[in-house]
Amino acid sequence: MSTLVLLRHGESEWNKENRFTGWTDVDLTPNGQIQALDAGRILRDQGFEFDIAYTSVLKRAIRTLWIVLDAMDRMWLPVETCWRLNERHYGALQGLNKTQIGGEFGSDRLREWRRSFEARPPKLEMSDERYPGHDRRYRHLRPDELPLSESLKDTAYRLWPFWQYSVSVALRQHKTVLLVAHGNSLRALVKYLDGISDSAIAEVEIPMCVPLIYRLDSNLVRVEKSYLQMSRQRTETARTEDVEAVLQS
Repeated sequence: MSTLVLLRHGESEWNKENRFTGWTDVDLTPNGQIQALDAGRILRDQGFEFDIAYTSVLKRAIRTLWIVLDAMDRMWLPVETCWRLNERHYGALQGLNKTQIGGEFGSDRLREWRRSFEARPPKLEMSDERYPGHDRRYRHLRPDELPLSESLKDTAYRLWPFWQYSVSVALRQHKTVLLVAHGNSLRALVKYLDGISDSAIAEVEIPMCVPLIYRLDSNLVRVEKSYLQMSRQRTETARTEDVEAVLQS
């Protein structure tokens, strides 16, 4: 049996501001760093030992992984980053406030853009500074691999080769895998692993920095699934100490 742990990054600056983030490279808030620290501690306390870790090329996921591995005293673990694990690209909505978009276009359209499987937000123009073709980290990609906007379906399609040729290979070798990514790239993976329908995936939400544990058989079919909840209530004093440590780091 193989073990896969999925982890959504901690609160980002634009999560806090209720903005569409997508491929925009924003960092964690201090609270997001503490969430990552909590996740690392509970994984350590529960005795998890990973063989390899995967993450996107966006700093909110990378920093979450760094903090988790540091908390586990496992910063030496091999890490593979890949753009295919990036968050869904929200096109022309990136950087805009979700509440304002709901007021302008209506709550139904907002929900469709955010939660449905096939709906794409409005596209970027290639001349837009937000177009990923202007970013050095994506210069090796073909033009057809650079999104102007993505649905969750597009995200799943984009992610699939990395799952098939990297993550699943490690799992078939019985490696214990930690994968730190984003709300929608993880929703795409969960849809596949759990066999969730196109309509039902709209109701699936991945909480920030709560480890999601999958036990998979030799065919990578789910045997068990559970969220790893915190085993103790953290005191305000301990949380204050963590805030101070994060701000001084």
